[in-house]
This record gives sequence, structure tokens and C-alpha cells, in this order.
Amino acid sequence: MSKSRMAGPPPGPFRRSFWRSPIRGPWLTSVFGLMLLAAIPVMFVTGLLSYAAYNPDLSPVNDTTPGKGLLGFYLFSWPTHPVWLYRLNQGVHVTLGLMLVPILLFKLWSVLPKLFEWPPLRSPAHMLERVSLFLLVGGAGFEFVTGILNIQTWYKFPGSFYPLHFYGAWVFTAGFVVHVSLKLPTMIRALRSRSLIGELRTGLARTRPEPPDAGYLASPAPAAPTISRRGVLAFAGAGSLLIGLLTVGQSAGGPLRRTALLAPHGQDVTGGRRDFQVNKTAAEVGITTSQTGASWRLTVGKAGQAARAPVVLSRADLLRMEQHTASLPIACVEGWSTENQAWTGVRLRDLALMAGVTRPASVLVQSLQNGGAFGQTVLSAGQIMDPDSLLALRVNGADLTPDHGYPARVIVPAIPGVHNTKWVASLTFQA
Repeated sequence: MSKSRMAGPPPGPFRRSFWRSPIRGPWLTSVFGLMLLAAIPVMFVTGLLSYAAYNPDLSPVNDTTPGKGLLGFYLFSWPTHPVWLYRLNQGVHVTLGLMLVPILLFKLWSVLPKLFEWPPLRSPAHMLERVSLFLLVGGAGFEFVTGILNIQTWYKFPGSFYPLHFYGAWVFTAGFVVHVSLKLPTMIRALRSRSLIGELRTGLARTRPEPPDAGYLASPAPAAPTISRRGVLAFAGAGSLLIGLLTVGQSAGGPLRRTALLAPHGQDVTGGRRDFQVNKTAAEVGITTSQTGASWRLTVGKAGQAARAPVVLSRADLLRMEQHTASLPIACVEGWSTENQAWTGVRLRDLALMAGVTRPASVLVQSLQNGGAFGQTVLSAGQIMDPDSLLALRVNGADLTPDHGYPARVIVPAIPGVHNTKWVASLTFQA
């Protein structure tokens, strides 16, 4: 065997001639890259904002992500207005993320030969490109897979979703920034080599491969085309549009809600015309009628050494207090949300005063769920003092149902749905 033969690439996918698609090349890859370049920063920003909405720097109860101080340098107290803020943010994040799945898959298909490039490392610059590609492909796969599993509430990955997805986003974004910095001149050059309008007007019969010297992705031995570049772009675009139509209604609401076939909890409700979806039912989390019946009591207290004896209230006591009504949606991290519902109950700030806290810094809300080990959250000062923040007792003119949190639940404007704690057992205010 000759020395040149030994120095050549292994057979199969490591050789450029193995890849024979006549439409694969720098131009098509750059078009998909441009789409991702426009969309991924939106995904990253909305993801960070969603993380901030959990108030992870407020208490370890809300989030236990280690080292979030370094990566959470941007964290701020999430506002309560406009009331649709989290609904919009998470709707954009989830819907756009799902719509990008076909684009990402086509992008990965278009660069498949690069994953088998030989030799694997030619220079320090080439090594940096390969490392960024590994972070990009691996990070994208991890983020999209864990995000989709979370949307469907199917937790089949080790550890908590929030720190995994949070760290994964930073790793993916680091690879994305490095890769874009390295490949942006190539992408601009490739996009200028052909007219997008011209390609959209070019059918299968007139489809021609890019010349082999256009770049590594262009095949040196292309086969006859079986689909045009226009067809590939139309196929990817149609797939994204279809996923969008089957998803956006779960957060946008209105007539589009009927088309939200990909909503994780469907459209089924059991409580009549004015009922709405729930994340978890009382039966699913083990809440029994003996816990929520006549013996139920709410404990309202103050944290710290100066705390006085907590106030204990029955549901009848709460109903005798001044009642307020707020029209608010519930929006969840999975991307789904309800329409605005009319919630009626006692303002959280009035309960803070009852506990002897005139200027609350936070409140620990604990649920009956698993004795408070789950279903607890910490709310910020702004969330407590908002006049629409309620310990709700009724919704849409009727008592809460067990699935909606009877005998009492928290409802706060613009926060993630998981923080609107159901089956509340105690409120502990921090001065």
C-alpha cells in the first residue's frame, strides 16, 4: 500500500465523494444558518427571562441551581405588569422553539459531511471550529430534547430540568457565538453567491449543484437532483408553519386554541363552560377531601425572632374579610396558558398586615401537597404588594374546585403558573 493511500481518508462518509446530494452546499447551509441566527438569540433571551421570572435569587425554595450567581448576573425582581408578560414571553419561547425543530434538522442534514471531515484536526483554528461545532450540535440537541420533554411533562432525564436546561443554554450559546464568529464571513460570501429569489423560482429541472470549489459541503460527484432547493426550503418552512399552527393557540388563546393539538394538557375540561385547564389535579398529587374540608385552616405568620403567634383562619374567616376580584391568566413554563379568569379573594398585602408585616420583603407560601415539601414557593415584595395579588377563594363567580386549588390558592399577575400555589396551608411573611 502506498504512502499516499495510507494518508488518505478512511472509506465511507469520511470521503467527500460519499456525499452526493446535488443541492447540499454552502449556500443552502447558510440560508438555514441565517434563520437560526435570527431566531436563536430570541430563544436565549426569552429563556433567560423565563428563568428570572422564577425569582431564583430570592430563595433556594424557588430554585437550587448551584453557581447561578455567576451566570445569573442579570437577574432582577420579576414585574407583575402587564399581566400577560409571562404568558407572552413563554409563549414565544416554546412556540418558536418548536417551530425551529424542522429548521434545525435540515441545517444538521446540510452540514452532515462536516461532521466526518478528514483529517479531523488540521490546525489550531480548525480545532476551534470543530470544538464550537461539537458544542453547537451537542448543545442544540440537548436543549431541544430537554425542552420538548419538559413541554410534555415527561421527565426522563437525570436531575432537575431547570439547572440542566439553564447550564445547557449557556454551553450551547457559547458554542453558537464562537461558531458564528468563525463562519460569518463564509456565510455572507455563500449567501451572496446566489439569489434567494432566483432559487425560489428554480424548479427541479433547472436545479444545478454548486461547484466543488464552493466549499467542503459541495459534492465533487453529485447525483441527479430529486428535489430542488426551493422544494427543500418549502418543505422546511411548511413543517415549521404547521408546528406553529398546532402550538401557538395554547398561549395565544382565542379561536387558535382549538388548533393547539400539541398543547401538553389538551383542551379537555370537566367543570363546565367556564372551566379551564389545570397542570395537576388534586388526585394526582394526593390531596384528599379530609385535608380540604371543614377542618382546613390557613396559618398566617411572620418569620424571625420578633414574630408573634401566627394567625389561624378558617375559610369562613377569609370569606368575611374584604374581597377583591382580578382578571388574570395562568401561564406555565410548558408554554400553555389559560384565558383571563375572574379570581376573587383576599389581597396578599392585607394578609401581610394581619401577620404584623407592613413592608414585606417576601412570603413563603406552603401547600398541603406532600405536607409542604412540594408545592411551595417564595414571592417577592412587589408581587405581595400588587393589588391584584390574591389568596383566591373563588373563580368565575363560583368556589374553587379541588383541581383549581380549593379551599384557597395564590394568584399573582404575570408569574409562572407553578408559583400560583394551590391548596395553600400557610403564608409566612418576611419583614
